[in-house]
Amino acid sequence: MRFKLIVLLAVFTSLLSGCGYNQIQINDEQVTAAWSEVLNQYKRRADLIPNLVSVVQGYAGHEKEVLVRVTEARASVAGIKATPKLINDPEAFAKFQKAQSELGGALSRLLMVSENYPQLKADANFRDLQAQVEGTENRITVARNRYIKAVQDYNIGVRTFPNNLTAMAFSYKAKPNFAVEDEKTISAPPKIDFNAPVKQ
Repeated sequence: MRFKLIVLLAVFTSLLSGCGYNQIQINDEQVTAAWSEVLNQYKRRADLIPNLVSVVQGYAGHEKEVLVRVTEARASVAGIKATPKLINDPEAFAKFQKAQSELGGALSRLLMVSENYPQLKADANFRDLQAQVEGTENRITVARNRYIKAVQDYNIGVRTFPNNLTAMAFSYKAKPNFAVEDEKTISAPPKIDFNAPVKQ
């Protein structure tokens, strides 16, 4: 009887190892780790914003609209609970991505304002913060690319045979990924009019 139980357990274990369960777990952990890095870089950017707004405000106080947009965008991002569960909810993920995109756009406009203020551009604190923001944006891009790759590996795993059978049995679903915003606009070819007058 004991021998039959050991044989049955060995057969069950060998079947389970070939069904992709372990690979799904490995891929899921890679997605979670990559997501944590994305959140870490977004937090770094959010932490830089108050100092940057403060420095810009000292030189460009009448650029209130830009400063308010950055502050509101940061508050919007802070209002979204960025937990590991967020990556399993496509709707919440899209909302998070939209808020981060709005913050990135507002931050870009804030940095563009500096072009109009030579004294601001010459300020050592501003230059240091600007370099930190630019470096953080690069880190965000790298972290997002790693996350995209990890999600791709996970989604392929839960959608291909025989892993898809295990995924269905354990209710594993494909995870949402970052998407290009306004894909229609960027995929349309630019309109060129050679008859238009040249602007000088």
